[in-house]
Formats: sequence, structure tokens, C-alpha cells
Amino acid sequence: MSSQQHDAVSADPAALRVNGERLWQNLMEMAAIGATDKGGNSRLTLSPEDSAGRRKFIADCQQLGMTVTSDAIGNLFCRYAGTDSRADAVVMGSHLDTQPKGGRFDGVYGVLAALEVIRTFSDAGIRPRRSVEIAVWTNEEGARFTPAMMGSAVFAGIMPLAEALARQDSDGISVERVLKQEQWAGESPFGRPFDAYFEAHIEQGPVLEASQRTIGVVTGGQAIRWLDITVEGHSAHAGTTPMASRRDALLAVAAMAAELERVAARFAPEGMLTIGELTIASPSRNTIPGSITLSLDLRHPDDEVLARFDSECRLALAAVAEGRGVQVTVKQHWLSAATPFDSDCVDRVDSAARMLGYAHQRIISGAGHDAIHIAKHCPTTMIFIPCAGGISHNEAESIEPDHAEQGANVLLQAVWGRANR
Repeated sequence: MSSQQHDAVSADPAALRVNGERLWQNLMEMAAIGATDKGGNSRLTLSPEDSAGRRKFIADCQQLGMTVTSDAIGNLFCRYAGTDSRADAVVMGSHLDTQPKGGRFDGVYGVLAALEVIRTFSDAGIRPRRSVEIAVWTNEEGARFTPAMMGSAVFAGIMPLAEALARQDSDGISVERVLKQEQWAGESPFGRPFDAYFEAHIEQGPVLEASQRTIGVVTGGQAIRWLDITVEGHSAHAGTTPMASRRDALLAVAAMAAELERVAARFAPEGMLTIGELTIASPSRNTIPGSITLSLDLRHPDDEVLARFDSECRLALAAVAEGRGVQVTVKQHWLSAATPFDSDCVDRVDSAARMLGYAHQRIISGAGHDAIHIAKHCPTTMIFIPCAGGISHNEAESIEPDHAEQGANVLLQAVWGRANR
């Protein structure tokens, strides 16, 4: 930055802009860690690949003179000191873990956009009154360990640490064991006060792209309910059991899925339903399936409507089970209530997008994010940018460099304003 540019920024911080090329390069460098053959990423929580991504991020922060700490669930906090050490920090962040065959931008964009904001402050030689931190939350995806958004849930007091540490992956490896193995557990206290939290993220849906707007000003997150379903029929020989005599658990599940789709249509377009996991117990090519377990993900922006959605799904499952002579059991695995975001934080994002001249709109988050938990802890909001075709949790996930830059500029202006209030 030239001396004239530096003087202009010192006089008017609204002139600050991130380096879009540097941000994109950093995104591509991180994408090389755990890269997949179809252009995506695989950095499962606390895997060697996830640890490599974390180490790269920490090294980049330390080059800026930031201090780095972690807590007992492995959340990272990198701090850019402000001029008033007594004031609570403004925090930005997201996550670096991915789905098993995930994209290059889900989560990581929010972390690296935050890093680019700090780099821009550092380049300009300026510090806000409040310190600004970047948080990297552990196990946001929930792909290796359930539930999702685990690190932020423990930090915010929503999930007990002991319960989180005891969770195991499909190989029986616990969170506690892998935290020790990868050496990410630290002593930073849970629940320490934040002044505010801002999270930049790809939308993971088609709304912004369809409306040809670059910035989503996120006003809150919808409610999410995860159900675990078990369907018990009767195993029998595939060649000797007449169709009329069967209690086939898989065909019952197929009929249940069709009924659930009809239920979902009554709650559309806000209500959404997904069967993401299905397991046949002791599967065999020539054996009628006797026991099936499956997951059901229900979402709606309104808590009361989601509860009705859940109830109607359970009634539909029970009706099919009775008609087909099988047993069905439904248990709630996880619930995240609808979460409104803080009006001041939302307004700061809206004002920043307006000041920068970016096409924007207010939007509700359809996906779960760490911001949903942190909103229970401090004033919070999110910033969305479009992703091509609304595709996410997929190796084909894609964003435009210009959109990444614009989202980071909105993040910068909103955080700078909040940190100096």
C-alpha cells in the first residue's frame, strides 16, 4: 500500500478493500490439502488432512503477529490485538473440516475471508479498538462425528464436553482420543465473552444466484430436527418365501419414503425432508431384509411448524408400518431451534453491502452453521455469497472469485464498524 493509500485509509476506513487475488490464492492453497480427484476436498474432522489445514492457517496467522489458542474440544482462536485490551473481541470464523467428498469452499471460505480481513488491516497498519479474532470450530460438518456443529455447541454450553469427547466415528475412535493424537486440545476457556460474531459462508443453495444478487444478509437460521428410525420386519429366504407372506423391511421403508415425500409437499416450500442414511442389518443378496435403520432430516424456519411436520411424519410412518406388518421406532437424535440473528449485526452487514454498491438481499439460512450456536452466546450474523447451481457438500461446489472478494469486503466493513463502536 502506498503512503497516499495508507493516509486515505487512516482518514476513512471505509476506503479499505481486501486483496481478492490473494484471497483466491489462499483458497486454492488450502484446497490442495486433502484434494480429491474430482476437484473437491476431503479433510474429515481431526484427520491428518484437517490438521495439515489447521497448521497452514495457524502459520499464516502467526506471520501477522496474531496469538493462537485452542480449547478442550480443539476450537482454534487466532487474535489480532486491538487498542483496548479490556474490551471484548469481535470474532469472525467458520470451519476447515469437510464432508468425505466435499467442496473447496464450504466453511473454509469463512475462515480465509476472515484471514484476508486481518491481512488487510495489517497491510494498512491499522488496529481497531476491540481485538478481532478468527475462530476455527471443530467438527462443524458432523461427517466423522455426530452431531454437526460440535465445537461451537461445546463452547456455547449447549453440549457437555464429556458427551462430545465420548462420541465415536465409524471405526470406534473417540473425539477424545483423536484430539490427543492430533494435539489440538488446549486450555482456552469455554463461554468467554465475545462482543459479536460474524461468519461469511457460501449460500449452499440457489437463491442468490437465481436473484442475481451477490450478498446474502442472513437474518437467522431455520430449525433442524434429526430423527433416527428403525424398521423391524422379518428376515427370510428370498427364493422360498411367497411375496404375500413377507414382512420385508426394505419395501416397507420404500413405501414410507413415498409417504414422507407426500407429507413434505404439504409443508413446501419452506419445509424440507431428507433421508440421508439407510442401513440394512446383515445384508445378503438372497435374504429378505429384516431390519433397517435410517435417518430423517427435517427443516423449517418456524419451530411450531417443524413440530407439526415431525408429528405428521411419525403418523405416516406408523400407518405404513401397520399396513405392512412391520414395527417402526422413531427417536430424536438432535434438535436445533430456529435462531434469529442480532439486528445490529444484520444491519451492519446490510449497510456495508449498500455502501459498497453490491446487489444484496435478506435471507434465512437453510443449513446449520456454527453461527446458530454462537447466536445464543453473543450478537451474531452471517454473510452469504452465491455458489454455482446452489451445489454444496459435493466436489463440484464452485464460487466466483469476484463474489469471494465482495463477501470479504462486506465482512471487513461490518467487523471494522462493530470493533470500533
